[in-house]
Amino acid sequence: MRQINLGIIGTGWCGGIRAVAASRHALVNELHVAETNTERLAEISALTDPACATARWEDLVENRDIDAIVVSATPEHVHHPMTKAALEAGKHVLLEKPIALTLDEADELIDIAESRGLKLTVGYSQRFNAKQAMIKRSIDSGTLGDVSSILLSRHITRSLGAKISSRTKLSPAAMEATHDLDFAFWCLEPRRPVRVYSQNAWGVRRETLGAPDTQYLVVTMDDGVVVTVGAGMSLPPGYPNASTTWMEVIGTEGAILADASHRDIVLNTVSDGVRFPLSTMPGEFVDHVYAGPMERETTHFIEAVAYDRPVMVDARLARVTMEVYIAADLSAERNQVVELPLSRADVDEALGQPALSGS
Repeated sequence: MRQINLGIIGTGWCGGIRAVAASRHALVNELHVAETNTERLAEISALTDPACATARWEDLVENRDIDAIVVSATPEHVHHPMTKAALEAGKHVLLEKPIALTLDEADELIDIAESRGLKLTVGYSQRFNAKQAMIKRSIDSGTLGDVSSILLSRHITRSLGAKISSRTKLSPAAMEATHDLDFAFWCLEPRRPVRVYSQNAWGVRRETLGAPDTQYLVVTMDDGVVVTVGAGMSLPPGYPNASTTWMEVIGTEGAILADASHRDIVLNTVSDGVRFPLSTMPGEFVDHVYAGPMERETTHFIEAVAYDRPVMVDARLARVTMEVYIAADLSAERNQVVELPLSRADVDEALGQPALSGS
């Protein structure tokens, strides 16, 4: 059994989950963590007993004994420089989405990883949910016949939406719909998207964050399959820091409908009223078990590195997903259909536009 040494850059919500999961895994020899918040660094160190705990992410990249790096830092603009440095240092990387902020940055990371034979994967953790895995299996097995359409609806609470939007001005398509676009494109491989139409819906977030409440996307694949995704960030407090999802896949021989709204457990207290526990997208530790996908995703990456196995999320497909949500933002801005692949003029326009604009 080959053990690996793993570094985690950023140990907030998601990075903390990954650090704890890694600290408990038999294939991890040494865990190294980097975190700029001194209180959080002390907290995560107490939970994971790392070989090294530092405020400098560069310490992990420069450590020749570390085999792989998880980049869980925020804000999102730090993803590219951290990942580039880690890859250039010869380390495999699991990167939280988005893969980058521009297509050129994404291409650079993919080129470095491929030229050096390194694993580069993106944290699309929803692939590791059992319901999504069942949908993928039903499509691959032919149970549904030929797929004609996929509908995905995902909404998170306004408290979590405000937290995300306060650190970055990426749209709901880039920050939430991205998970469902990745899932749909994974299910439909080797099909590829050829056009996108998107609209923003403005509401309570306009005045406070200058951001839309919801973004809707219609994506046409190269064989005519239609993928519709709605991603919202303004649910009321009944879903604290949580999400609700509905999935429909329609085929010529059947259909599959999946409810991931997390209403199967209801917690009702005098102080807080009705709440829906275990409804976070990454999941959470519940004493000796883990509810949700992120622990499994972290374990998968560790095992892929240790056993030299393929990673679940290919960086090139993550790049396709990125191009689609960039096109969606252009479509919402122009109020027009956008064809894929994006032209250089489209890419330049996307770079020059405010990430969240609207009337």
